[in-house]
Amino acid sequence: MSEFDLPAVQQPNFSLVLVNYKTPDITKMCLELLRDHVKEQRIPVWVVDNDSADESVEYLRSLDWINLIERPAPTKEAGHIAHGKALDLALEKVQTDYLFLLHTDTFVYDKDVFAMMMNECTKTPDMAAVGCVEQLNRGVLRDTWRLTSRFCKHYVRRVKTQLGLRSKQPRPYKETHLKSFCTLWNVRLMKSRGLHFCMDDRVPGYTLQDRMVALGHGIKFLSPRKIFRYLDHIQAGTVAAAGTYGKDHRRTKMYQASLKRFQAQRS
Repeated sequence: MSEFDLPAVQQPNFSLVLVNYKTPDITKMCLELLRDHVKEQRIPVWVVDNDSADESVEYLRSLDWINLIERPAPTKEAGHIAHGKALDLALEKVQTDYLFLLHTDTFVYDKDVFAMMMNECTKTPDMAAVGCVEQLNRGVLRDTWRLTSRFCKHYVRRVKTQLGLRSKQPRPYKETHLKSFCTLWNVRLMKSRGLHFCMDDRVPGYTLQDRMVALGHGIKFLSPRKIFRYLDHIQAGTVAAAGTYGKDHRRTKMYQASLKRFQAQRS
């Protein structure tokens, strides 16, 4: 049988995008876990480098199966804004109807996550996005405790504010916005509405989600228990890996411990 007799591989209706900034170790681990699957399925992968100027750039340039965009980021640009503008650069290039946002500290072990999330997003034509509002799978007990403590703190601050007492502003006790460590967006809908990821000074995607909901589009929320069957994620791992927190910061130590654990699992 010649190569012309082989069945054609159907082109996927989605692409993947990651933003890299000074995270050579986790960027390499993230992409190596994706490599075989995306090459076999011909899934377009876009990686935007935010002016890392380190060894991660040389690594990305060596890969012939990704589309690399090198973005010279302004020096006085907040990290989340730089991330959002990088996503918008990739959004301009993407030709598929759907786009997965991944972080470089997201390690996908079961590639069925893509089919699962695509299935959720294509059930109805007005579905705008699929994802999770939590960045960790804490379990039922820890999630319940976290929600309860945040609920109490929120209303204590509200009461103190109403009484004219000194207090921090009450923050929402319940997460409502999808976190972009692994989120699927219907970019066909986004582009038809003239919307993109970085629309103001909020976390990229938050205002987009609010606008989509206001326009009548749906958002599918996956439970941490469901999505973390397929992948692992280091909370704030990209920030810690870039050295932003400092070597003795709690999240830096959490990042280092998590990275060692994931590396041990793969060896």
